[in-house]
Amino acid sequence: MKLQRKNRRALALGALAVSGALALTACGSDDTGTNGGGDSSASAGASNIKCDDAQGQLLADGSSAQKNAIDAWVKQFTAACKGVQINYKGGGSGAGVTAFTQGQVAFAGSDSALDEEEITASKKICSSGQGIDLPMVGGPIAVGYNIPGVENLVLDAPTLAKIFNDKIKNWNDEAIAKLNPEAKLPDLKIQAFHRSDESGTTDNFTKYLIATAKSEWPYEGGKAWEAKGGQSAAGSSGVAQQVKQTSGAISYMELSYAKDGINSVQIDTGAAAPVEATTANASKMIAAAKRVGTGKDMALELDYATKTDGAYPITLVTYEIVCDKGNKSETLPGTKAFLRYMASEDGQKILEENDYAPMPEEIISEVRTTIDGLS
Repeated sequence: MKLQRKNRRALALGALAVSGALALTACGSDDTGTNGGGDSSASAGASNIKCDDAQGQLLADGSSAQKNAIDAWVKQFTAACKGVQINYKGGGSGAGVTAFTQGQVAFAGSDSALDEEEITASKKICSSGQGIDLPMVGGPIAVGYNIPGVENLVLDAPTLAKIFNDKIKNWNDEAIAKLNPEAKLPDLKIQAFHRSDESGTTDNFTKYLIATAKSEWPYEGGKAWEAKGGQSAAGSSGVAQQVKQTSGAISYMELSYAKDGINSVQIDTGAAAPVEATTANASKMIAAAKRVGTGKDMALELDYATKTDGAYPITLVTYEIVCDKGNKSETLPGTKAFLRYMASEDGQKILEENDYAPMPEEIISEVRTTIDGLS
């Protein structure tokens, strides 16, 4: 299956205002935002959106990975709920979690579930409750590259680890050539880019390397990049732009950013054939995830070392983080209405249209129930 190279709409997920209203304008460290207020052209699924008592402005912040999805959701939601504005600042997962635990936003987006320290911090904000993780967006982390004359490239975990750990420095290296016997690999320096900001995408990418190539990737992992060498850029759009304009470049980014001159690596997992970064292959990976969250928390554990045919291993799940109890009364109606739409059948369909993977039904149905019970 070949990756589609079509233009995708820019989306944002990030800043929900505590000031009591809802406004979704895509802004933040990745790209300039757009005001989603009431575009009448976004009517496809708008008739099924329940606005309830939502009105005013909502601030949110967090994952830039789901930026393109959020933007599409905002367009539909604000077309139906014209009294609402949503401002999502896609400043990255780390920024989103910090904003949430400091009470600056109504909800946050993160590509990594809350850890124990973050849950403890959330209890100071969530009166009588705590922050919980709601899996809402899935998708492959594409390894995008720009090598003149090479449109198909296969890499495995040890080789990727050596590239991003500055151990393999040239594209015609023997290890790469062995995986690509038919490719005409140039004598070209590798330009590896990583995220400069704290990022759930970095966390998930390095979890894959830790699970599958620990000897070549001797780091602990986390939202901050730890390896030496390479170059950095802010946000998913930032690394994508660097790959697009730099001959010999490679980086990791959500599939919706791997376009316009950026090809994506096929991953040799040990399955029958190398696996491409597609939404269907990411969904196959997510469907096998284990739930590790307790109570209303729905944190998932992915098997990054999978060898299942057609399961793309470098996959992330973006969580919407919200209080289970103790949400601010002025933002609760808008938060519930918007999250309810995101988790709806119409909302999840939008994901596929923008190169994201919808949540499996058994997961998203529980998410819907949890949203209804937020207080």
